[in-house]
Amino acid sequence: MDQNQQHHNRISQDLQISVKQVTATAHLLAEGATVPFISRYRKEVTGSLDEIQVAAIRDQLTSLTELDKRRQTIIDSLSTRDLLTDELQAGLQRAQDLATLEDIYLPHKQKRKTRAMIAREKGLEPLARSIFNGHDKDIDIPAFIDSEKGVTSEDEALAGARDVIAEWINEDPAMRARLRKLFSEKATIHSTVIKKNKEAGSKFRDYFDWQEESRKAPGHRLLAIFRGEAEKILRVSVRPEDDPALTILNKQYLPQGKFREQVSLAVADSYKRLLAPSLEKELRSSLKERADREAIQVFADNLRELLLAPPLGQKRVMALDPGFRTGAKLVCLDGQGRLLDFSTIYPTHGGNRQQEAGKKVEKLCRQHQIQAIAIGNGTAGRETEQFVRNLDLDSKILITLVNESGASIYSASEVARREFPDHDITVRGAVSIGRRLQDPLAELVKLDAKSIGVGQYQHDVNQAELKKGLEDVVVSCVNSVGVEVNSASQELLTYVSGLGPVLAANIISYRDEHGAFGSRKELMKVPRLGAKAFEQCAGFLRIHGAENPLDDSAVHPERYKTVMKMVADLSCSVSDLIKQQELREKLNLEKYVSATVGLPTLHDILGELAKPGRDPRQEFTTFAFASDVNTIDDLISEMRLPGIVTNVTRFGAFVDIGVHQDGLVHISQLADRFVKDPNEVVKVGQQVMVRVLEVDQQRKRIALSLREL
Repeated sequence: MDQNQQHHNRISQDLQISVKQVTATAHLLAEGATVPFISRYRKEVTGSLDEIQVAAIRDQLTSLTELDKRRQTIIDSLSTRDLLTDELQAGLQRAQDLATLEDIYLPHKQKRKTRAMIAREKGLEPLARSIFNGHDKDIDIPAFIDSEKGVTSEDEALAGARDVIAEWINEDPAMRARLRKLFSEKATIHSTVIKKNKEAGSKFRDYFDWQEESRKAPGHRLLAIFRGEAEKILRVSVRPEDDPALTILNKQYLPQGKFREQVSLAVADSYKRLLAPSLEKELRSSLKERADREAIQVFADNLRELLLAPPLGQKRVMALDPGFRTGAKLVCLDGQGRLLDFSTIYPTHGGNRQQEAGKKVEKLCRQHQIQAIAIGNGTAGRETEQFVRNLDLDSKILITLVNESGASIYSASEVARREFPDHDITVRGAVSIGRRLQDPLAELVKLDAKSIGVGQYQHDVNQAELKKGLEDVVVSCVNSVGVEVNSASQELLTYVSGLGPVLAANIISYRDEHGAFGSRKELMKVPRLGAKAFEQCAGFLRIHGAENPLDDSAVHPERYKTVMKMVADLSCSVSDLIKQQELREKLNLEKYVSATVGLPTLHDILGELAKPGRDPRQEFTTFAFASDVNTIDDLISEMRLPGIVTNVTRFGAFVDIGVHQDGLVHISQLADRFVKDPNEVVKVGQQVMVRVLEVDQQRKRIALSLREL
């Protein structure tokens, strides 16, 4: 069985799916197919695997490939040094994980001079072997005394022999595996405060004397403790009690006879000096990886909810980026998000300036036929919202606060400078706020996802894994919604399946030069957009108003012929098939099954014809904070308030209640039942009604509840 097939078998077992599905998916990935394309348009090939399963296969294949690379590096190193035996190679080939691979390699690994190496140079290895094997009668300690080699006494000879024995024990793969299991199952994470830094680390005071089983410690707590250690506030150990490990070691290695005590000393030294530090380092790494995965998943889940937040749609919007001292930057946008007008008003300054601000807003609303007003929810947001609501405006105009996290980062970015080279960062920031209301996804993809602010310990986790995980979410969201090719930004197009930055830029350039695309087929004229890229991207791109209605749907061009057969059989047009449900109900899908098109795809086609180009996001709903609660001083215990979930973590959810300080709904307060995962109950962007439990003015902390009294 070749290596690839072995990998496919292993992934099949891990993911509980068939080998055939894994192999088919692996082949598609190798051919350059993307996760969204495979899960949407190759259901017959993969057995209808979803995005999560396809991505899991991709990630495991990558991990196993990295394991193979490390295996080959080790084999090459051993071969070059003439150390590779058939037995050693067989053991390396059997290794199923990196830890086992490194254990086998450890005795042969090139390393700095150790105490055991020095003892061997002194000729003490034969003594060590005799002691370790319990050959009491064969041991003549005085024979190993050699002042020229640095051995001047029996005690020095025995000490050197113990060093060699300690290294043998440390390098025993079977023993390392047993103790690794002990560490994994029985280790305790224990943190204590470094007294001289106690005052500087008050935020870690919960962990000044903390202890719990490491395998049960939640990821967010592990990351907090490790951060406290990195900041030199905490001293941390992650080990089991010594006795169980020493019992295992002594039972395995202690011989009978007069040198039993020497081996016992070597065992204790091996564990304390070599095994325990090495296995603790491994366990820490494993715990950190687990905590990272949890944190990245939290961030990914929150980001998905934020990206898929309901869009207002193509409405004419006035956007305000509030401020006290500098006033509010005001912009007006058309339905496509193009800048029509901009100004600065002073709605919170009182007197004439406030009156002038009111007149300006009323005038611009009439002039540009504004349909909605978006107000940034940062500094002076609630005050500016109240000001706008008190104006004499058309009652049909929607007034709402918009989360402005990351807007300042966008306004100073290269993307913003390219879009608005003649405007300063304040105008750009206000435009971003307005566009977020129109289409959150289209605007938020312009930001580095980490700057959006819906993560948990995002700066502590593996940054490469975080970037990969968040990019997967963005790609998934963009392709699940679909992209209108004639109005999309370069940043949005970049995330479309099969495109990337270069082809996205080429599409924009072609569009600027030749005008709007009239059909999907015209995409083939874009420089460097070949047949493979077209196959991957075409189904996710939309062309509103195209001559062929299918170009404005998720039906892939490779399946147009199938739809045309349906149309011919019904003697109607594509438009008729889309508009008339009774026509679609007449279709016998079995008739259109072929070697490449199965019922899963046919059902997808029929569903798409019922609602071509449908947006999977929910309908936009209005929201308003309590009008009489604007600051933390207005809060009273047991008060009930409307709020919006801004962040979901493993320990609870943060909710904006309009007082410039999010409150925390602890996981124990999320429902009148046990909650294991907060995502079971709440999502980012969800509108909720909360109850105030406690307000800590000094620490600016608000405790909230979703539970009934």
